[in-house]
Amino acid sequence: MFKTRLLSGIVLVIVLVATVGLGGNVLFAVLGIISLIGVSELYKVVSVHNKVLGLAGYLAAAAYYALLFAGRMEYVTMLSILFLVLLMAVYVFTFPAFKAEQVMTVFFGLFYVAVMLSYVYQTRELPDGGTVVWLIFLSSWGCDTCAYCVGVLIGKHKMAPKLSPKKSVEGGIGGVVGAALLGVIFALAMNKWGGASASPLHYAVICGVGGMISQVGDLAASAVKRNHEIKDYGKLIPGHGGILDRFDSVIFTAPVIYYLATLLAGNI
Repeated sequence: MFKTRLLSGIVLVIVLVATVGLGGNVLFAVLGIISLIGVSELYKVVSVHNKVLGLAGYLAAAAYYALLFAGRMEYVTMLSILFLVLLMAVYVFTFPAFKAEQVMTVFFGLFYVAVMLSYVYQTRELPDGGTVVWLIFLSSWGCDTCAYCVGVLIGKHKMAPKLSPKKSVEGGIGGVVGAALLGVIFALAMNKWGGASASPLHYAVICGVGGMISQVGDLAASAVKRNHEIKDYGKLIPGHGGILDRFDSVIFTAPVIYYLATLLAGNI
């Protein structure tokens, strides 16, 4: 199991470096595919992935990415309203085929997976996106690793005992501090070898905040699984589970990094 998890993790990192490094249409296409898979995993939880309600969700996700590609994001609000109207139409005209929870999950899935994951691409497209985009993964996965190590060493107080008994307050704090330190190291490395002029302080703040938010994303995904009594969202990534299992923290971190980077534009 450990070997499988390690090997699939290495492959995942290679794919990540290649697609995020290239950016542009390659990253856009990969994120679009990943988003649709993630949406499908969420819809499977409420058993609508292969039904008309789920189809409406897939169409909305595809439409959102079409707007993003065309640079017409001013129409996202209109898309959201039309999507909700479509879902309610399916709900009432097929009643009682679907429950209200299923309808709300389909609507929620568009934003939780497709929209929030798209911020990886949107961050990559920023003026300094080639550097800043890595803070998404550095803060989320770095925080997770640091939190685990600190939790194993000195963790005593449970962070969410009923939801995730192994996570500790000490581990959570260690994860945030570790993410901030990784941000500083990354900034210094980029300045020295990448010809950048990154601010270690700003990178520390961005990664620290990203680390905090990533833990919310991790626990939120776990809460959904607990409520529906499933272990993993899927089996796409051997040893890791599905897209939502591996990218649960990235989903929450990506928009935060994007807006922090935008707020500090010209100073990072």
